[in-house]
Amino acid sequence: MEPPNLYPVKLYVYDLSKGLARRLSPIMLGKQLEGIWHTSIVVHKDEFFFGSGGISSCPPGGTLLGPPDSVVDVGSTEVTEELFLEYLSSLGESLFRSVLQTFLTMYRSEAYNLFEHNCNTFTNEVAQFLTGRKIPSYITDLPSEILSTPFGQALRPLLDSIQIQPPGGSAVGRPNGQS
Repeated sequence: MEPPNLYPVKLYVYDLSKGLARRLSPIMLGKQLEGIWHTSIVVHKDEFFFGSGGISSCPPGGTLLGPPDSVVDVGSTEVTEELFLEYLSSLGESLFRSVLQTFLTMYRSEAYNLFEHNCNTFTNEVAQFLTGRKIPSYITDLPSEILSTPFGQALRPLLDSIQIQPPGGSAVGRPNGQS
C-alpha cells in the first residue's frame, strides 16, 4: 500500500493593530495585549480566511495585509484539495453534527461577528478538520480577554458593528468571486 500524500498546513498570523495593541493596551485595557490577531490557513498553495465577505482565498500573503507577522506550523494533512474545497463550501452552507454536540457552523458573510464568529473561529475549525490540532489559545482567547475589561465592555457596541474583510482575496465557492 502506498503511503498517503501529506500536505503542509500553516497558520498565518497578522497583527491588525500593527503594534498599537502592544503599546496602548496597558493604558486602555489595564492589561498587555501583544496584538489584535487576524489568522488564515495556508494549504494546497492558497491562503484561506473568513471575514465580513465570507470565506475567501488568495495566494499566500496576497491580501493587502502583506506578509504575516508570524507563521505557525499546524502540521500536515492527508485531505486532498478537492475534498478541502468541498468542506469549505459546506461550511458556508450547512449545519454540521458532531458526536459530542450539534452546533451551527455558518461561514456566510452575514454570520461574521468580531467577538464570537470571526477569522480565528474559522481557522481554528479548519485546522482541526485538517490536522486534528487547534490554533494557539493566545489567539482564540483574545475576544474574551478584551471583553473582560471595563473598557472592552464599554466599546462592545461599537466593536460589534465592525466588519473585517482583508482586501485582496477571492470568495470561495461562488463563481467569479461574487457574493
